[in-house]
Amino acid sequence: MPIKSDNWIRMMAEEHGMIEPFEGGQVKEGNISYGLSSYGYDIRVASEFKVFTNVHNVIVDPKKFDDRSFVNVNETECIIPPNSFALARTEEYFRIPRNVLVVCVGKSTYARCGIIVNVTPLEPTWCGNLTLEISNTTPLPAKIYGGEGIAQILFFEGDQEPDIAYADRNGKYQDQVGVTLPKL
Repeated sequence: MPIKSDNWIRMMAEEHGMIEPFEGGQVKEGNISYGLSSYGYDIRVASEFKVFTNVHNVIVDPKKFDDRSFVNVNETECIIPPNSFALARTEEYFRIPRNVLVVCVGKSTYARCGIIVNVTPLEPTWCGNLTLEISNTTPLPAKIYGGEGIAQILFFEGDQEPDIAYADRNGKYQDQVGVTLPKL
């Protein structure tokens, strides 16, 4: 399963709408970088966050998720409390080809500050805004910048298509828009 280069990513984004909006180069000046890189694409976090809180003393249960577990923050800067967590989404919308698997990894700029983005696969034929899981592992408040880079995605092309891809099995997170909460 070879990793795909910038030329392939550019062609798939421009001709097939694999990434929208698509930034064809690295945007850096005054920003945490985003856009096309040598063997991947640095994604941006949108200014839409769900920051976990203990105000209502609810239990976080993936089978019965209570949306009182978080507060909504719709700002270009988001403060994640110490040892806490937030959900967010990408600015980019993805359409993953049937013979491609995408893996999301955190950017080192945030990782060096103790801010971890969960490693998330984007399966073949999956479409939508990617929901991001951002953890502040430090004992200090941490700032996240909406509209700037948060993680990098890497594209791996299979030598054959899977028999059953994400859309074929009606994946529960297909076509998600906005921050999507856990589903059963």
